[in-house]
Amino acid sequence: MARDTDLTDYLIAPDPAAVRLTRAVRGVDHNGEQTELNVVEERPLTIFLNRQEIVTAMTIGDYPQYLALGFLRNQGMLRPDEDITGVDYDEELETVVVRTARATDYEDKMQRKTRTSGCAVGTVFGDMMEGLEGVSLPATPMRTSWLYALAAKINRTPSLYLEAGAIHGTVLCQQDRPLVYMEDVGRHNAVDKIAGWMLSERVEAGDKMLYTTGRLTSEMVIKTAMMGIPVLASRSGFTAWGVEIAQQVGLTLIGRMRGQRFVCLSGEERLIRDADPASVAEEPRKSGRKGAEA
Repeated sequence: MARDTDLTDYLIAPDPAAVRLTRAVRGVDHNGEQTELNVVEERPLTIFLNRQEIVTAMTIGDYPQYLALGFLRNQGMLRPDEDITGVDYDEELETVVVRTARATDYEDKMQRKTRTSGCAVGTVFGDMMEGLEGVSLPATPMRTSWLYALAAKINRTPSLYLEAGAIHGTVLCQQDRPLVYMEDVGRHNAVDKIAGWMLSERVEAGDKMLYTTGRLTSEMVIKTAMMGIPVLASRSGFTAWGVEIAQQVGLTLIGRMRGQRFVCLSGEERLIRDADPASVAEEPRKSGRKGAEA
């Protein structure tokens, strides 16, 4: 199956050839023969909010400013209308300092943290449900023809996942167009990068969808709801708490998207079934990806 798509659809697309994201490692294969693989780099990134150190995240190192902004936004440490006076990245020190016009102090919040189920171990500070009270997402309709078109485009997009594996991708979409495709070792980082881009560019969320390669966990649902995005879809499966939270906030939750198949466990009434599943090609069982399984 062809592994390319029209990248002009994207505002930000993956760059699997970027030299800092992977490095070649030599080893021995199952036949005892010498082999060489491109493997994903992991780098620490320490995020500061004004003078306060918040967290050190393990990341592939691209879009550090967006990652910092999105993490702080999804933790409730930045308001949607926050007056951000600066975002300073120091590559040598591997730090990002986000500066705001208002004084901030989150010492109490940081003392209460939950390690999440995200790959590369995500961390949520404070009450995981904090900020969801009163959240009511718009009842944005989702056409099944858009779902099928998005899956076909995204799965054919050249990416670090296809090149090296061991990574997750998340894509911000509008109708049948993929807009911003972010990747990282943890799906929470990929989502935070998108949140940071949306905050930086002041992008409207009510008509958007998130597509992710990872599981639909409580963390993913909470982040999506906090961003104001009404639809979350994935190739992977669900957790029970993720489904419960999606139903609570009115999030359309779609999983197990492969070929003509998908399952909707929240928001089915907002699906417009305008495509015949029989007309959609089934996906081959093997992706043909060069790297190991993510």
